[in-house]
Amino acid sequence: MATTPSKAWTFTAGLPSLTQTTTHPPRAGEVKSVFTTPHILVKINACALNPVDIQIMNLASWRLPGANSKPKTCVCDFSGTVITGGRTELKRGDEVFGMTIKPFEETGGALAEVAQFNMSHSVAVKKPREWSHEKAAGVCLVWLTAKSCIESVAKFVDATASKRVAVLGGSSATGMYTVMLAKQRGWKVITTSSGRNREFCVETLKVDEHVDYTKQKVRAAVQKFAPDAVIDCVGGTECVGLPSSKRSSMGGPATYYDFLGPFALYHATMQWVRWARGQYGYGESYDIILLGMKKEWLEEAKSTLSPDDIVVDSVFAFEDAKKAFERLNTGRACGKVVIKISDTGLSGTA
Repeated sequence: MATTPSKAWTFTAGLPSLTQTTTHPPRAGEVKSVFTTPHILVKINACALNPVDIQIMNLASWRLPGANSKPKTCVCDFSGTVITGGRTELKRGDEVFGMTIKPFEETGGALAEVAQFNMSHSVAVKKPREWSHEKAAGVCLVWLTAKSCIESVAKFVDATASKRVAVLGGSSATGMYTVMLAKQRGWKVITTSSGRNREFCVETLKVDEHVDYTKQKVRAAVQKFAPDAVIDCVGGTECVGLPSSKRSSMGGPATYYDFLGPFALYHATMQWVRWARGQYGYGESYDIILLGMKKEWLEEAKSTLSPDDIVVDSVFAFEDAKKAFERLNTGRACGKVVIKISDTGLSGTA
């Protein structure tokens, strides 16, 4: 099969193994299309980082005997230009944004000059002209996660007279869209952030109450607000078990398992027990949300978000990818951490 050399960042096991190297995605005429799910080939203009990118790289399963030790591509969120749309409605030259949930597949990660996406576990739609690639790259995963969280708790919140929800981490990339969607539904919202992001949460996101987690006791403040649901965009246990609240946390169940830990089976089992008790009415409803890969939700983002609604914390050059991950790891980013890969379209691309 003919291939085109492409600069990419790959890992073997863990974030410290991240290395710039060369991958070999197929040429346009060689993209998988027969006897398989549709694939698209995309020239990546920008990608955006998410905590799950680090979680995937740090999965203990990569270190198990017999695990794939070859270099693997990384990063889920992308914006770019279609080289070939395969058996999809996308055409060569279309500017798109989207994400994959399996960036570790061969040449399937967005932190590369060119990537091939298997559409059985990826989603992509045309990019609005008014969005830059840097902004578009930062939308998909967090918007779909926010939508999934809101839809998950809507049946609890809408059934109450108070319609109150707590969003932990309102200044995070997912948190801000979760707040925005909650306010669109007419819900009252309390959120948490550090004091330096208070103005953003109150003035821009229009939350009803704000908690500075560096100075206030989060659990006490949220409990006083009496939310009908708690959406945790941070992670932790501070608000688990609040009276009359339903709790959703993001990330997908597997990202919370320590497969090599001494109590791995116990913790995994208890996670499912908590979920089942709430699901069948025997306790607090508790769920860990895996985002819904729905194209119609991305189309909704296009009609809902203006460029000013898409908050970018910082943009790094391709060569500075490690610095971008360091910024993400501080936990202090307000908005998306983006890596810019190319300014150009398909000129000279096979």
